[in-house]
Amino acid sequence: MLEQPRPDANSREQDFTLTIEEASDRYAAAGHPRTIRALQKYCARGDLECQKAETPFGQRYMITPASVARHIAQIEDVSQAPGRERSRTDAAGRSLQSSQPPDAKASETVREQPRPDAYVQRLESEVEFLRGQIGKKDNTIDALLERDRETNILVGRLQEMLTPLLGRPDGVRPGDGEPRQPAS
Repeated sequence: MLEQPRPDANSREQDFTLTIEEASDRYAAAGHPRTIRALQKYCARGDLECQKAETPFGQRYMITPASVARHIAQIEDVSQAPGRERSRTDAAGRSLQSSQPPDAKASETVREQPRPDAYVQRLESEVEFLRGQIGKKDNTIDALLERDRETNILVGRLQEMLTPLLGRPDGVRPGDGEPRQPAS
């Protein structure tokens, strides 16, 4: 029995060409924008064919373009299915037992939508507030450093004034450890 040759591992690695950000651009271009976190979940769950690659900043997913195209097609099929326009029931009205087997849940797509404009505006105002606070803190630090410099100058001048009154700057008083001059 002849064995079939195995495909070269390097040719398979060349299929993994998309970064998470590039895959996100493809979802957005197809009219189904997804967050970076959602794509990471897709990778971890196996919805996208991917592998982890080492980078100087840690590991990152590299994804096959074919799996992104396949997943976008699945999303379009699900979104065009009849009956999707119906509103969903409240969470309190749902039963605790799921009627679907666990495998079916894993294959469902995560429906993450971009954040609303109000949320983005709130975040931008928070960032602006925090930048203002950093500016105030920088001004306070600058003022404290200036006071520290002034204090050092004052202490240095005070030491200069007190040195003649207290003796030598090295702390040795006349007669302590020095040979005495013979009385003449």
